[in-house]
Amino acid sequence: MDTAMVVDLGRQALWMTMLISAPMLIVALLVGLIIGVFQAATSINEQTLSFIPKLLSIGLAAAVFGGWMINTLVDYTKVLYGRIPGLFG
Repeated sequence: MDTAMVVDLGRQALWMTMLISAPMLIVALLVGLIIGVFQAATSINEQTLSFIPKLLSIGLAAAVFGGWMINTLVDYTKVLYGRIPGLFG
């Protein structure tokens, strides 16, 4: 197996990880930012205030983007399985 091929497989795996996790991370970031601004404006320093909205928003993001995430992972897995014969040939 060629070193360049291994590096390429690793690069693709990292890119896929970033692509799949991006919707939920962006939603959590935005909700956390909004809650942080609210807490700063109202001087409420309660740690659990940001936890529940983030948890609910990540669940909603998973419900909205879940189908796309699964389809993207299935397509990537098919490409990986298609490359197996070339790895050992």
